[in-house]
Amino acid sequence: MQQIINFIFKNSTRLLFLLLLITSLVLVIQSHSYHRSQVVNSANVVTGSVYEEVNEVKTYFSLKEQNDKLAKENAALRRILFNQKDSTSVLKKDSLKGYDKIDVIQSRVINNTYNTSENYLTINSGSLQGIKEDMGVVNSQGIVGIVEKTSPRYATILSVLNVKSKINAKVKKSNHFGSLIWNAKNAGYVQLIEVPRLASVKKGDTIVTGGRSTIFPENIPVGIIDKIFTDTETNYYTINIRLFNDMTNLNHVYIIKNKESAEINKLEKETIKAEENR
Repeated sequence: MQQIINFIFKNSTRLLFLLLLITSLVLVIQSHSYHRSQVVNSANVVTGSVYEEVNEVKTYFSLKEQNDKLAKENAALRRILFNQKDSTSVLKKDSLKGYDKIDVIQSRVINNTYNTSENYLTINSGSLQGIKEDMGVVNSQGIVGIVEKTSPRYATILSVLNVKSKINAKVKKSNHFGSLIWNAKNAGYVQLIEVPRLASVKKGDTIVTGGRSTIFPENIPVGIIDKIFTDTETNYYTINIRLFNDMTNLNHVYIIKNKESAEINKLEKETIKAEENR
C-alpha cells in the first residue's frame, strides 16, 4: 500500500495531466455529434475485428465436431441412396415403405497401412455399433475395403491395397464384370482381371462395383481405366485402374450393412451343400 501511495505522489503531475486529458476528450465527444459518431465507428471497427478473430478461433476448434456432424449426415444420405438403388426391383415402391435393406454406419480411421503387400485399416467402431465381418467399407470417393475382424469398439479392414482382396467390379458403360485385385506395386492403382476380350473397354472408362455380392451395393465408384493389357494365352483383359480414393489419406468412412446378407449367404451355402451331397 505504501508503494502505491509513493508511486502516486511521485507521478502526480503525469497522472493529473492524463486525468484532465481524458476529461476534456469526454466533454468534447459528448458536446459534438461528429466526434461522438467517429468514436462510435472506431469502437465498432475494433470490436468487430475482435469478434471476428474470436469467431475464427472458435471455428477452428470446432472443426472436428463439425466434420463428425457432416460425416453422420453423409451416412444418412448414403443410406437413402443405397436403398433407392435397391428399390428398382420388381417390388412396387409402396411395398418398400418402412423397410430399408441397407444400413450405413459412420466411423473414423485411426490407423492405416499402405506400404506392404497386405495392408489393413483400423476404425474406431466395432461390434457394439453393429459392425460384423464381411461388411463393405466406403468413403465419399469410393470403395475402401472389407471388414476383417471386430472387437466391441474397433474393427480392422482388409484394404483394397491387399493382395488377398478380391472384389466384384464391372465396366460401368458396358456392364462387363471382372474381379478387382491388387498386384502390390502402386498404392494408387488396382487391377481388374477376368474381363472378357469381347468387352468394349478403353482408357478413361469408369469402373464401379458389380453388385454381385452382399458386401457392396452396385455402382459404387472404384476408379478409371489407365491401361489395358491383353493376355495372349487367355480370352481375358487385365486392366490397370487408377483409384478415385487416395488410400494414403483416409479419415471418415462408412460401413455398409446389408440386412439380408445372412439370409442370402445361408441359402447359398445350403444350396452348395445339397449339390455336393447329390
